[in-house]
Amino acid sequence: MSDQPDSSNKTPAQLQKEAEKKAKQAAKLAKFQEKQKKLDEQKTVAKPKETKKKDEKVKQITEYTANTKPGEKKDVTCELPSAYSPKYVESAWYEFWEKEGLFKPEYNRDLSKPNPKGNFTVAIPPPNVTGTLHLGHALATSIEDTISRYHRMKGKTVLFNPGCDHAGIATQVVVEKKLLREQNKSRHDVGREGFVEEVWKWKNEKGHVIFDQLRKMGAAVDWDRAVFTMDPKMMRAVTEAFVVLHEKGVIYRSTRLVNWSCTLRSAISDIEVDKKEITGRTLLPVPGYDEKVEFGVLVSFAYPIDGVDGEESERVIVATTRIETMLGDVAIAVHPEDDRYHHLIGKFCRHPFINRKLPIIADTFVEREFGTGAVKITPAHDHNDYEVGVRHKLPLINILDDNGNLLDNCGEFSGLKRFEARKKVLDALKAKGLYIETKENPMVVPVCSRSKDIVEPIIKAQWYVKCDEMAKRAMESVEKGELRIIPEFHINTWNRWLGDIRDWCISRQLWWGHRIPAYFITVNDSNIPKGDPADNNYWVSARSEKEALEKAAKKFNVSEDKITLKWDEDVLDTWFSSGMWPFSILGWPEQTKDLQNFFPTQLLETGHDILFFWVAKMVFLSQELCGKLPFKDVYLHALVRDAHGRKMSKSLGNIIDPLDVIRGCSLAELQKQLETGNLDQKELKVAKEGQAKDYPDGIPECGTDALRFALMAYTSQGRDINLDVLRVQGYRHFCNKVWQGSRFTLMQLGSEYKPDPEYKLTGAESAVDKWILSRLAYAVEHIDSSISEYKFQLATTAIFNFYLYDFCDFYIEATKPVFWGEDKAAINASRHILYLCLDTALRLLAPFMPFITEELWQRIPKRSSVKAVSIHVSEFPEAQNYCFRDEKLEERINLAIEIVKRVRSTRTEHKLLPKTKTNIFIVVSDAERELLKDTTQFVATLASSNNAKLLSSDEKSSIPNGCAEVNVTETCTVSIALS
Repeated sequence: MSDQPDSSNKTPAQLQKEAEKKAKQAAKLAKFQEKQKKLDEQKTVAKPKETKKKDEKVKQITEYTANTKPGEKKDVTCELPSAYSPKYVESAWYEFWEKEGLFKPEYNRDLSKPNPKGNFTVAIPPPNVTGTLHLGHALATSIEDTISRYHRMKGKTVLFNPGCDHAGIATQVVVEKKLLREQNKSRHDVGREGFVEEVWKWKNEKGHVIFDQLRKMGAAVDWDRAVFTMDPKMMRAVTEAFVVLHEKGVIYRSTRLVNWSCTLRSAISDIEVDKKEITGRTLLPVPGYDEKVEFGVLVSFAYPIDGVDGEESERVIVATTRIETMLGDVAIAVHPEDDRYHHLIGKFCRHPFINRKLPIIADTFVEREFGTGAVKITPAHDHNDYEVGVRHKLPLINILDDNGNLLDNCGEFSGLKRFEARKKVLDALKAKGLYIETKENPMVVPVCSRSKDIVEPIIKAQWYVKCDEMAKRAMESVEKGELRIIPEFHINTWNRWLGDIRDWCISRQLWWGHRIPAYFITVNDSNIPKGDPADNNYWVSARSEKEALEKAAKKFNVSEDKITLKWDEDVLDTWFSSGMWPFSILGWPEQTKDLQNFFPTQLLETGHDILFFWVAKMVFLSQELCGKLPFKDVYLHALVRDAHGRKMSKSLGNIIDPLDVIRGCSLAELQKQLETGNLDQKELKVAKEGQAKDYPDGIPECGTDALRFALMAYTSQGRDINLDVLRVQGYRHFCNKVWQGSRFTLMQLGSEYKPDPEYKLTGAESAVDKWILSRLAYAVEHIDSSISEYKFQLATTAIFNFYLYDFCDFYIEATKPVFWGEDKAAINASRHILYLCLDTALRLLAPFMPFITEELWQRIPKRSSVKAVSIHVSEFPEAQNYCFRDEKLEERINLAIEIVKRVRSTRTEHKLLPKTKTNIFIVVSDAERELLKDTTQFVATLASSNNAKLLSSDEKSSIPNGCAEVNVTETCTVSIALS
């Protein structure tokens, strides 16, 4: 059956009339389509003259450099450019802030008198002097600076203290490579004194790089208080701390296992050990070896039992992943309840290569079900074996020198390099018939993060810090709420680490760092035996050699002329000096004014990965040396990963310099940066491919404000950040929205506008006016509380939503008909509200976006009560000053906004341009009609409509044909005329 209407009963005249009508409709449609096509062309293809003019405007703004002398206030009397440009906005302001001294705690303050609003101190975690800041540092800086600016605007006396760490191992490695590259010399060629001079020379040439980056990030720090961990005052503090703790018995000398890097010839901390997981047999490169070395295999071999009268009647089979360490074996351990070996406990095995008997001992640490149930014990080269050796008082036989070569106690293998010995020992076991088998074995290989060498556990006499009592106090501080760790789930990690803590090795065999202020004593008296350097009793700590001599003579009750001293050549672990950071930067041990005013600090902000390595050490040393906690809050930021969730790594090519995001960087420039690094050709190829995939067009210029805001917007407590750098560009667009909203407001205020001393309602405000005031009050309260509670994502979401949606998308659009009209009272009311919203929003944004807010705030008129020279020393909005909240009104306007959103969406679907005005018909219930009664003009304006008409369900039949209908609520529908 045909779907067409039946025309068989119509007269020719009727058919003719219908045909003419259809022809007219077709012509009208064709005309409309032609017009639409022209409009689209005009929208997408600008005329040559217009394009040229626009390009010149953009070029003028982009290339603009403020014609301002360093430190002078930027000229803000010129016309505000029509488009936002980070280069334009971010020029000159930082120098102005510095010259004005805005970020010094003394600014407008008498530090001898207490500030009723309190003090706020945060010390920047000192980045290593060797490097440059990456996005992880940019996140930390953004958080620290945001919270510092916030508290400064809240009226507190703020000290944001900058600094830089000497980074013992990292810096020594960098300078050693430089010496080798430029002079073909090692540090031993130039000597200790000459090498330290080279390091200082390098530091003075390169040390400013990080501080320059911090300036570009807008960090509002007091540069006059900047500290380097090798500054004289820091060296004095470190020496004092060591002497005090040594005299208290907290620091002591002991012989224990340490993580040893044979390349660096130094002990290293656990954080400098990368744990490389391998699934089976794997060949790995090792510094100093031409061929790769095999790992990931378990070698089984047999020890013969020392039989009666020397006859070998039985064997015990053991297994190891490091066959060369069998040269240091001193025992075989079995489980005391293992029936297979019960008859052997107390007997001996004979070492096949060295004249040494190995007792067979019983220890419950042995897992009966694993392997053969018998374990070789090498206490001088294995952490687990060391504990067994201590329990059973076994000898500690070291087989390696500092370079990783076998000592002369290794028989026929003496003098071999450790991994050469690995092959030779295996061959020798096969020759003696003691080799059993080799199996693939998943394992974790410890790799030195600095030298890429395989880390060896080696027994050494070193300096240690007793940690058990300090750890107990640190845990109690958290339990009592005296020390807050944020997010709270890190408390479990804190308690787990500190509850199972080992004493802290603080000796490092380096030349760059704080030389340990300890002296080994030799007494030239036949009645007093010569001491062992491993014996704590033959050491004194002192602030000078003279003091050491006096202490040594008194210790052994002899005259000073009978004492010979040798200053310890080792330096302290970098974590020791940085563990004193919160109080040493303020002048401790002297009771300085800064120490009195700014210690303890309020906040430590750092990464969760160094909670134990650094945060705990600061708590230990502060409580032990100062009797106080070093800070009240510890905020642990998440790890910044790339957009794919991968940890940032040079070999992946996904490490991004924040300055590349701020200024923009082409793909060619990004890849050139990779080429200047230390990647091998395979890694370089992978890294370049990764960059080309992620940034085919390079990184667009985003500016500091957009980068900071993006990082803060991503920051939710407890989650790692997968940061797509290209998404930062979205926040640059938000900056442009802030810019355009400010331009519109300034245009409507006019050059003669003067705000009242304080905002008051005039009585001429519309429902929409009162609605935006309510939304503003909500934003102020929500943002203020969120920042104070370190909930930065909630704060950024609140200010973003208020400014972009409530203020720009709805309120500004709603005021346009008001300003086109003749109602002076309504215009005046809207003008005052526009000013209030802009001024408040800029101050809410200021801690996050310091540059754009300063540029715009300096251009808006000020209330007579405002005396601040910068937005960053103005008042942060307080909720009690914004008593405009009206939730019922918001409910009404929110319904109107939802209608607008649905209409806009429908118009987009039907490709209606904003200039095309249509009528809309809103069918509502009686309750909704009451809600919407005074919002129809608001809806019509924002929905690009000629008229918005409210209808009851009974009036629905009056809606003309040719409308698109959309549901808003169960009882509210909107029809949009499309004809």
